[in-house]
Amino acid sequence: MKIAIIGATGLVGRKMIEVLEEMMIDHSQLIFSASEKSIGKLLDFNGEKQKVVSVAEALESNPDIALFSAGSAVSLEWAPKFAEKDCYVIDNSSAWRLDDKVPLIVPEINAKEINQNTRIIANPNCSTIQLALAIKPLQHIYGIKRMVVSTYQSVTGSGINGINQLESERRGEIPEVKAYPHQIDKNVIPQGGDFLENDYTTEEMKLVNETRKILDAPDMAITATVVRVPVTGGHSEAVNLEFEKDYDINEAKKLIGMMPGIVVLDFPQANLYPMPSISEGKDQVFVGRIRRDESVASGLNMWVVADNLRKGAATNAVQIAKYIFLNGLLKK
Repeated sequence: MKIAIIGATGLVGRKMIEVLEEMMIDHSQLIFSASEKSIGKLLDFNGEKQKVVSVAEALESNPDIALFSAGSAVSLEWAPKFAEKDCYVIDNSSAWRLDDKVPLIVPEINAKEINQNTRIIANPNCSTIQLALAIKPLQHIYGIKRMVVSTYQSVTGSGINGINQLESERRGEIPEVKAYPHQIDKNVIPQGGDFLENDYTTEEMKLVNETRKILDAPDMAITATVVRVPVTGGHSEAVNLEFEKDYDINEAKKLIGMMPGIVVLDFPQANLYPMPSISEGKDQVFVGRIRRDESVASGLNMWVVADNLRKGAATNAVQIAKYIFLNGLLKK
């Protein structure tokens, strides 16, 4: 299996390389590609140095799978060209996520939507992945009538500029490039992405629309507020669910814990619950503070945390590639 990484020098691209090393996926060749300014740079994989090439050169290498993490513009231009060569494109941008012809995949939930005729596969937004995993078993048994989610998102979700702004401000310096319209150090910013006509942000509407698509629940009532916080290590979400059916809290906890990819960390009396400091560098989604919402008949609250660069992006994409390989979907 020949794998290309488009956007290999970025935060998510480098994390994809790291995850591929850890998962030891069988491959014959890796191709690292990035923007013009990065061509010729050396990246390390399993102790060996490899040069970064252009996207055009990566295409000429005729890969079996291409992991894209280079932004929507690059994906819109190049993904169809790779797909025309019978390459599976797994795209981490928002370019294809809501396209009716493109599956939006969290492998533990809906990997079976991928088949030998699938050529472009969308990787969901980081916040959506952890949310969908946590609520899927509950939706399946109880049905979700309404969901309210508030996110507390790491600066790593804004790429290197988000990290640099936080670190610069903590040193008392003015950042060269600002990822946010306000100071992020010692502050929280109730904005993720750009504001839309409905006064929600692009990040908030991703949570709404992508969750509905992944769970095949087009009528699920969802409202979201995205907040950027001065931390690294992962995104956190306060999730409030109202079910269509009554439920037992202990059964609900068991259902969440049985979901592949989920770790329940819910021992409040011992002050044990998910935090970004726990999720950083891990591939699991951590769920805790699971409790009944006493303000409605069938409501539940929970707290969901995951490393947004790993399960929220790189790991999910590599898991999709692994599914394609292990299920014999490669035509070549």
